[in-house]
Formats: sequence, structure tokens, C-alpha cells
Amino acid sequence: MIDEKLLNSLNSEEKELFKKGLEDLINQTYVIEDEYKKLNESYLALQEFIAQIIEVQPNALWVIDKDGEIFLQNSEAKKIGSLLEHIEKSGSEIEYEGSYYLVKIAKHQDKKIISATDITQEKQKERLASMGQVAAHLSHEIRNPIGSVSLLASTLFKRVKVENKPLVLEIKKSIWRVERIIKATLLFTKGVKPNFSYFDLADLEKEARLAIEQYTYSKEIEFNFNFNKSRIYGDLELLGLVMQNFIFNAIDAIEECDSEDGVIDIDFCENQNCYSITISDNGKEIENKNILFEPFKTTKTKGNGLGLSLSLQIIQAHCGKIELIEKPKGFKISWEKRC
Repeated sequence: MIDEKLLNSLNSEEKELFKKGLEDLINQTYVIEDEYKKLNESYLALQEFIAQIIEVQPNALWVIDKDGEIFLQNSEAKKIGSLLEHIEKSGSEIEYEGSYYLVKIAKHQDKKIISATDITQEKQKERLASMGQVAAHLSHEIRNPIGSVSLLASTLFKRVKVENKPLVLEIKKSIWRVERIIKATLLFTKGVKPNFSYFDLADLEKEARLAIEQYTYSKEIEFNFNFNKSRIYGDLELLGLVMQNFIFNAIDAIEECDSEDGVIDIDFCENQNCYSITISDNGKEIENKNILFEPFKTTKTKGNGLGLSLSLQIIQAHCGKIELIEKPKGFKISWEKRC
């Protein structure tokens, strides 16, 4: 507040100077206020820009304050927020809920920046590369003795008594199963490369029926192939392997259910753009649908967990897809006529 006595003691010229100084001070206050508003707007814009930079990062990103509270995070970080409490040190790999993350930590003043990059696919590729080398070596080492055992089993089958022939047949089925596992593992690790051609649908049915004869099961199962006389386009050998995988899964589901017998329906359908085969059964329900196509994971009492994953690779290589169906329980396999 201005002192009234001081103001009265001033002459006219001094009062004008005082008035002008006061006006300049007020104007300067407005200028400072305007500069402050601009600075605040720039700060908010910078803050928003930083938030956008963090948001577009493909990896999860957190900024933690000195009290350990989250100062800033992107949407990827929010998806796996519970991972944060498992992060202990910088530059480490963490396995969490079936996925692998590469974690890096940096500090800036009183803030800590944490990033977690999903490296699950890279880890799987490394694993598959190692598996491919092992599988190639094992297949070479196993196929020679298996070939000898197969030859001896065929010779033995011709010479044994009739009552012993079923035992030899079981040996031959087991050999076929081992050879099939080797082939599937090699295919899975090396990658699927279809050889496309036209073939009769009846050939695919024949392949499937021959495979069923080699598969061991104890219950009475009815197989209904609802195929027509179409000629279709694809890789007969690979599609035959897909058919086997799903039919064998259906057999195993029937084997594990309470019923004494079962029915498996294999239906073919064709439209203008694609082919589809539906394989359904009345066996045990699928326990965990989330791991159906994950390699080396299975809820069955037998199997190596490769069948459905390899089948998905094959069908995707045919520009197709595999769908789980609820009623009746089964799968629908579709692929394009011209991939």
C-alpha cells in the first residue's frame, strides 16, 4: 500500500515519475504473467510429448520416483503391471507367466527408468534352433536301428504263430509311432514348406484310415468320413499329417472319457474360396483351451505336445486357420483354394 504522507510530499514532476514507474511495474507484471502462462503451456506440451514417446515404445516402460511410486508408465507396462514387483536387478532375464522378458534399469536424478522387453519369440527360436540340431542328430541315430527293428518285425510276423501275431503288430505300430514323432519334430524345427498340387480327396481319406490302423486304442470307435469325390489343392502329405493329429487327439479324448465307445465325424466342405474339414468327437472335454497350440504343452496322458502346434504351422502355410468348435466338440480346419 502506498504511504499517503510520502505521496503528498512529492511535487508534480515527482508524482508523474512515480505514476509512470507504477504503470511500468504493473505492465511488467502482466508481461511476467504472460511469460509464465507460455512457460507453463510449454511444460505441459513437453510433458505430453514425453508421455507420447513412452507410449509408442513397443516394450513396457515405467518411471519410478524416489518413493518407489509409479511416476509414468505406458499401456504395455499396465498390461503386465504385476511383473514390476518381480524385477530386482538391471540387465536380467525374467520368466513370468509363461513369457520371457529382458529387463533394463537406468537412473536419472531421483527417478528410476525400467524397461521390460518381451523376448519370448526369440527364446523360442533359440530353443527350436537347438532342438533342430538335436532332432537331426537323433533322427539319424534312431532311424537306422528302427529300420532294422521294422524289418525284423515284418519277418517275424510271417513266421510266428497266429496267436502271437497281434504282439508283433503292436511292435510294428510302436515303430510307426516313433518314426512319426521323428518326422513331426524335424518338420516343426526346420519349418514347413508345402509342395502344392491337386489330388483326390479320397487319397486324404485313405491316408487317414491307414494311419488309424497304426494307432493303438482300446475302445470301440466309429469313424465317419463324410467326403465327396472332389479334387483339392494342397500338400497331401502335410494335410494328411494334420488329419492324423486331430483324429488321434479325438481318439485319445474318447479313450480318456467314461464312455465305453465313441464316434468321430470327419466332414468335408467346399465353397468358392476355400476348403474346410471338421473333425468332431464325443470324448473328454478339452481341459485348457489356452495352451492348445503352444508347443510342448499338453493336458493329455500321452503325446509330446507338438501335434496341434505343427498342424497350425502347416495350415497357416496353406493360408488357412484352425478354429475350436464347441458343439459338437472338435476343430474346423480351413485353407484357401489357391494360396
